This record gives sequence, structure tokens and C-alpha cells, in this order.
Amino acid sequence: MGAVGLGCMPMSWGYSASQQLGDRSVRTVHAALDAGVRLLDTADMYGPFTNELLVGRALKGRREEAFVSTKCGLLVGDGHIVANGRPGYVRRACDASLRRLQTDVIDLYQLHRADPEVPVEETWGAMAELVSAGKVRSLGLCAVGARASRRSTADLYEGTIRQLERIQQIFPVSAVEAELSVWSRQALAELLPWCVARGVGLLAAMPLGSGYLTGTLKPGQGFEPEDLRARHPRFTAEVMAANQPVVAGLRRVAERRGATVAQVALAWVLRQGPHVVPVPGAKRERWAVENAGADRVVLEDRDLAEIDALPAARESWD
Repeated sequence: MGAVGLGCMPMSWGYSASQQLGDRSVRTVHAALDAGVRLLDTADMYGPFTNELLVGRALKGRREEAFVSTKCGLLVGDGHIVANGRPGYVRRACDASLRRLQTDVIDLYQLHRADPEVPVEETWGAMAELVSAGKVRSLGLCAVGARASRRSTADLYEGTIRQLERIQQIFPVSAVEAELSVWSRQALAELLPWCVARGVGLLAAMPLGSGYLTGTLKPGQGFEPEDLRARHPRFTAEVMAANQPVVAGLRRVAERRGATVAQVALAWVLRQGPHVVPVPGAKRERWAVENAGADRVVLEDRDLAEIDALPAARESWD
């Protein structure tokens, strides 16, 4: 499916009030496909719904070139996001996603978040029925939200692995989407080994640290009110300044390798194993093409040792 994927969310949700279903975003998807990207990652909640509409529009006439991943299980309304894992909802959500994406089948259908009011086995069983019906080719679980409910770093993905063990008995898990980047490596401890042992792919979400690991963001620059980073503790001016040594280390490696900071950050993710596919978000053609080129960056042992020695992201200012 290509070494690097494309996260489509920033094109229409979560980052800017000026986002819209414009030709620029369609050109970005086309540029990514032309550069060898195959995995396009979206979700019904992005917008909500606008992101799937965008992907569907962009893939008109080019559907066979893409591996489309979308998600269900989260509802957006009145400023709140709530989980819905009821089987009837899952079936309706899938049909709606197929219409918006203008496709007959979804390559990877992910449960965005388990509903605490519904046994995860019931939700997964309904999703498995979609595979039997020919509407979905494979199933995955999104674990990006694990951070929000963690009690400690050590058990960040403990609950996710327990869920995976339960649903794996019902229908095979093809992929797990979780945060993985130079400054957020918790998935390497237990989650990635679990995936590797079972032949499950790991989609590395936020491999560029929501843009921070591109080296283009400056401490104190500010974000639009609609931008999710405006409320994220990692993106206060103080914490961004404290995390600058991570970017500086990546920049040193990038200069040696004749690559960009973002490409080195993605190349490090790719070096975590063949089961890992980084899915960086991009709004512009330039960034999508640059990211796709990360698979051509060769990191030597010295480079990897320097990157591995970089500190994890500071989460707050002490």
C-alpha cells in the first residue's frame, strides 16, 4: 500500500477555520497518489462527514489506486464527542460512509473508539458482518485516544491490548492505529510487539507530532481557535520551547542525510519495522509529496542512535 500513508483529516477538520472541500485538497490527494502513496486515512467524524466527502471527490476516477481507511464509533455534536458502538449504528454508519466515499467497498474499517456502554464484542461482531456482506475488506481498531484515559505511561496501551485480545477471537484484526513518533514512543513497548507477533499492521498516527516534528512551528506562534493544537498542552509556548532539542536533533541528522526534518522523523518511524506505516497529515501538495519521499531516506546506525537518544516530548511545563 506504499511505505507512507496520507492522513486526510487536516484538509477539512481540526486545524483551520478556512478548510473546505476545495480543489487544493483534491490536488493534494492526487499529488500523494502520484508520489506512490496508497493508504488514505479518514473518518466519518472529521467534519463531521466533510472529510469523507472530500476523499470521495478526490478519488473519482482513481479509486483503484487507493487503499481507503475510514472509521466509525464517534459522534460529534454540541461541542462534545461521544462513542456509539451499537450494532445498528455501525451498519448505518458504514452505508453512509460508502455513499460519501463514492465507493462499493471500504478497504479498512476501523472502530474509532469502543463504547463503554456496549460490549466491544457486539460492536466488532457487527463490523465483521460488514466484511461478510462485501462492504468492508478488513477491520482495525484505533487506539489514538488511549492517552486520554491512561493512569500512567506504563499502562498507556494496556486496555487496548485487552480489547484486541477479546475481539481477535471474533474476527481477525488487520490493523491498529496508534500514536508513534520520535517524541511519542510508548507503542513500541507492548503494542507493536503484540501486532508483530500476530501479523497485524500498525498505522502510526501523528508521526510528525501534529506538525511539530517538521521543524516549521515556532514556540509562541499561536494557533487559530479552531485548531486542536490551541488547546493541547504540548503546544503552549513554554512546552514547545522545552521540546526544541528534539527538533534540533532531527535537524542535525537531516543535514547529514540531505533530507528534511519531517522526512527524517518519518524515516525513523519506518525503521521500526515492516509492520509500521506512518500516516502523516498534510493539507498541501508540497507536504504530501515530501512526506512520501521519506522512504528514500537511509538512516545509518549513527543516525538511529542519535535519534533514539533524543528526549521524549514534554507534556507540560513544570
